[in-house]
Amino acid sequence: MTENNEYILNDMNEEELLELADLFKMFADSTRIKILYDLFDGEKNVTEICDDIEMNQSAVSHQLKALKTGKLIKSRRDGKAIYYSLDDDHVKTIIAMGKEHIEE
Repeated sequence: MTENNEYILNDMNEEELLELADLFKMFADSTRIKILYDLFDGEKNVTEICDDIEMNQSAVSHQLKALKTGKLIKSRRDGKAIYYSLDDDHVKTIIAMGKEHIEE
């Protein structure tokens, strides 16, 4: 571990460590990963996500709620429809780094 990384870990308080652990828990479910990958293409509604990942709306909605609570996605209402998108580019970076790690 580099000195810079050691500084970051030593500088984190217990609450930050718990928040970081909670963030990584969000990536521990393959359905959530599928949804995040699907949103790489841009904003989509629940029906589009269900069609893309071939899952029922109940299961997808449950995971969307978890991802939104975890601040990995955001939503926007347009009339009766709700559209979901990645919260920011950090989500893509985290997934890309994880994919790179498992491919080593």
